[in-house]
Amino acid sequence: MPCMQLKDCRQCQRLAEFLDGVKVRYPDYHAAPVSAFGDTAPKLLIIGLAPGMHGANRTGRPFTGDFAGILLYQTLYKFGFANRSESVAAGDGLQLSGCRITNAVKCLPPGNKPVTIEIRTCNAYLTNEIADFRERGGLAILTLGAVAHQAGLMALGLKTNRFKFGHGAVHVLPDGLILYDSYHCSRYNTQTKRLTTEMFEQVFERICADLTIT
Repeated sequence: MPCMQLKDCRQCQRLAEFLDGVKVRYPDYHAAPVSAFGDTAPKLLIIGLAPGMHGANRTGRPFTGDFAGILLYQTLYKFGFANRSESVAAGDGLQLSGCRITNAVKCLPPGNKPVTIEIRTCNAYLTNEIADFRERGGLAILTLGAVAHQAGLMALGLKTNRFKFGHGAVHVLPDGLILYDSYHCSRYNTQTKRLTTEMFEQVFERICADLTIT
């Protein structure tokens, strides 16, 4: 269990001190741990990596106000999980239905790269989020990138070598949850075409088909 409320967490010294510096440079930024966003009883939980400097770290909402959120929220809207296709600010009226979004690491890491101990420390929060997700009838988890994939398995107490990450991979977990993998919808991945809109939508097509069957 985490030793404090997420909003007050300073367990990772490197991240806490980095955010202190960010707050000085950008006093209007959220610059604090970013909580999950979306439906409180979702069927789908999406796990990203960490807040972006001028996205969630600025706005206080996952994938909001930066490039990485463009494809994600357009896709959520297309498949009926969101009431609008853009996520620009915490008060923009966006609502999610049947879906909730969180991150493996809740604080902005330097260079967008959390270190292993930070991922492990923050995993206590993800463990609680997934436990609550399961208690409320959650059925599917989508991880965006290998780090989120590994963090999700860690939170579930599962070995990563049993469920290898791969874009489009689908893993039926021992408790019946279904884990889906996608490349992260980052600027680099989308601009280099490592992840295309079609590839991302195919993942959601599979998720929606499976949720309908379930």
